[in-house]
Amino acid sequence: MLLSEQDQFLSYNGEVLVFQLSKPKHADEADDKTMNLCVRRMAFNRDTKLFVQKSSGVFSMHASHSKIEMICCSCTTDSRTGIILPCILMKKKKRNNVKYFVLFLHSSNQFEQSFYFKLDYELKEDIRLFAGPSVLWRHANKLFYISSNTRVVQSAPVQLSSVVWTGEIVGEGTVVLGIRTACLPETEDADGFSASDRAIWGSEFFGYAIQTQKMLTGTCFMPHAYSRVVSSVYICKTDRLKKQLRISLVAITHKKQLIWFQSGVPKGVCELPYEKPCLVKTAVTSSNDLLFVVSFASGNSCVVQRRDSLQVASKWQKVKCVLVDDFIGSGSEQLLLLFKDDSNTDVLSTFKITDLGQVNYASDINYKHDVPAAEGLQENGLLTVRALETRLQAGWTSVRELQQHLRLQKRVILESCRALIDLVEERTHILPNAKEVKCRRQARSLLNSAKPFAEGLVSLWDDVENPPHSLTKETSLASKVPEHFTEELWQRVVGDSLVVGVKLTESFYLSLSDVSLSLVMDQDFSSISPIIKCQSKIIKLNKAFSALTVSSSQIEPPPKKMKLDLHSKNDLRNEFPKRSSRIQLDGAKTVTAVTSLSPLLAFHRVCCVVLLHARKQNHQNDSLQQSKKITVLCGKILLSLEEISNGRYSVKMLRDTSYCTGSVEDILAVLAVSVRFSFQIVSSDCTLTPVSSWLLREMECTPFKECQDNIFCHKAGNVHGTIFNWTLKNPFEGVLTIFCRNLTVLFQCLHSLTGVLPPSCSVKLLRSGSKAVLTEQLALALEKEMLTLRNSLFLKETKAENSLSWGNESGKKINNAPLASLLDTEEGVQQFRKKLQNEREESVRSMNQAMNGALYRKTALKIAEAQLSSDMIVCRLS
Repeated sequence: MLLSEQDQFLSYNGEVLVFQLSKPKHADEADDKTMNLCVRRMAFNRDTKLFVQKSSGVFSMHASHSKIEMICCSCTTDSRTGIILPCILMKKKKRNNVKYFVLFLHSSNQFEQSFYFKLDYELKEDIRLFAGPSVLWRHANKLFYISSNTRVVQSAPVQLSSVVWTGEIVGEGTVVLGIRTACLPETEDADGFSASDRAIWGSEFFGYAIQTQKMLTGTCFMPHAYSRVVSSVYICKTDRLKKQLRISLVAITHKKQLIWFQSGVPKGVCELPYEKPCLVKTAVTSSNDLLFVVSFASGNSCVVQRRDSLQVASKWQKVKCVLVDDFIGSGSEQLLLLFKDDSNTDVLSTFKITDLGQVNYASDINYKHDVPAAEGLQENGLLTVRALETRLQAGWTSVRELQQHLRLQKRVILESCRALIDLVEERTHILPNAKEVKCRRQARSLLNSAKPFAEGLVSLWDDVENPPHSLTKETSLASKVPEHFTEELWQRVVGDSLVVGVKLTESFYLSLSDVSLSLVMDQDFSSISPIIKCQSKIIKLNKAFSALTVSSSQIEPPPKKMKLDLHSKNDLRNEFPKRSSRIQLDGAKTVTAVTSLSPLLAFHRVCCVVLLHARKQNHQNDSLQQSKKITVLCGKILLSLEEISNGRYSVKMLRDTSYCTGSVEDILAVLAVSVRFSFQIVSSDCTLTPVSSWLLREMECTPFKECQDNIFCHKAGNVHGTIFNWTLKNPFEGVLTIFCRNLTVLFQCLHSLTGVLPPSCSVKLLRSGSKAVLTEQLALALEKEMLTLRNSLFLKETKAENSLSWGNESGKKINNAPLASLLDTEEGVQQFRKKLQNEREESVRSMNQAMNGALYRKTALKIAEAQLSSDMIVCRLS
């Protein structure tokens, strides 16, 4: 049976009804004025996986000088019996007279004409079929309707521009939801916000109950601000709470959006994949998922899934129509998509049945050759999908719990940062109060099981008069820090990096180890962490410009010393004029912190607290260095976009005659953002004089006024800003140290250098320093490892000897007493034997004495740190 463009499809009790208008096949001249309305009932066969015809029916109409068309079809309630039946609206046009009639289709495939009515115009806008049957339409911005009971066309007393929904609402009957021009002086109850909303947008929603002729407030459906963009609505649920109508609905807009509303408030939105959405309907699948099926004017369709949020689950193109019903008889609804297929015009030739989960049938799959296997495959697919859904739900539950834990962890970190700032500024930190008394118990359980809790943050220890020992120790240690431990606090901007430097006094630095800086924003940002991610470096300004990275992200631990063997005189001193330095390079150390600048500029003005973290070294009698962690407040820096734009903190490296005028802070800032590479250059045939000429002429380098052994590259291009240090051990061997921004600059420098070196020269990368220095470091590390092992064993042995001596206090009296006097009598021999046995047992017990768990962990950590240090130095030597 061939289809035409005017054919109508309708789903009814799991069947597909196909309505078609056609002329009789064997019509003579007398019957040529007859038109047949044919219906075919198509059902899905699960064996063949195809639609087959169950039955058919015909309704003949006289069409003399008339044009008959099908307007629309729907399943509506017959008011006489209350049974839902397929209903179709027909149009019969003859000259200027237009007749409309409504037909019912019964289960026997017999058509029944319910009623008809005549108009002097054609129905074109917002035509709807609803219970009765009744017909509703819009004409000239007015609302008209007619039912089988009255059979008289009636007009509603409203002016409207469109109808977006028609259906049943409990307690109100049939309700029409439409859009009209805003009427501010109205009698309906509306709050001030709704009135202002209508005045701004010029249009509003309204509801009209046809049976009671009652107006409903439009804001219980949607805010009036959406009246200009909504094209279709589907009401999912209605109920009443304290005489207040509560409505849950979805709406599609001209802006390619699907919006979920509850009681007039938008709860979710989803971007649609195609333009001009025109219709939305719902489907409930076997897994109780609510699907929203959206049809578009272009012939495309999509499905929006509503779980935790609205999202497009699937989309299709070239769709003829989408029907929702239980087509396979599973007890839940599926989607039937009928596709446009020009090559095959048979009924239901190209289709797809799916519920986006367990059910998936398509006409392009051949099931005929192996029907049992296909059926078994389908059943296995259903079981697999159910299992995967269960695992997905369990995984989603775990994700939600993890998100809650991360939110709690973030709050703990924020509060810890505030407590740390208060500690170093010697302020009393007050923890927030808990909402409930049981929060303290939950805080303790969090420490053990890491489960989130909903109450406020509290102290993880009991509130006692005396603070914990660790806190007292930390506070007392911070108070012992000298007042003038820093000489200078500065900041510089180098490219997209912010460099903050703290120059430490020599006496203070020598007593520290593992030194680093951290930056903490002083403002109270509740949505972000106040800790600024940065990388710390310790820079000692000397001939080699040694820069030691101590950031936590480094691959290898920092050695105690890292200095190239560059003690010989530099031949560049002969090339540049002699000039005294403005400062004395006495080996003072500067700690720098480098962080990304652009995220901080988003706040326009940021105040940061600079904290120094280190280990305070205490020399004991056994020559082991016992260290304690300290945190020292170095000061605050203020960063503003205006000052950065004015170049206040920019690095200024200018050429003044034969020198570079950069200050010490500028030099340290460039070193902090640079990467250091050292190369050993050896020439067996000729001297290395070309290296000095290459630096002076081709690279356009000039020495710093503050440190003339190191030179700055002024050559235009990527290499500008690179710092070099060239030292000759002898005329045939030297070390070139390069501080560059990235590897690209390094390769450019090396490429230029190899062009001037003799072919016999060898260039070797020094990984961490000279072999002699690393060997010395390895010896010191092995010595520390040996002392750590010896002292840990010595501590155990000392405890055993003390225990033994305590047990032998009575035995000393035996040794001091005359031995002969004890052995003369039998009682003396027994006494001596008993004392000797007790001494043996006490000795065994003391030697097998167990070590305390805390002491064992502390000892094991020291041994592991010592072994790690020595192993890393061996790795550098290899």
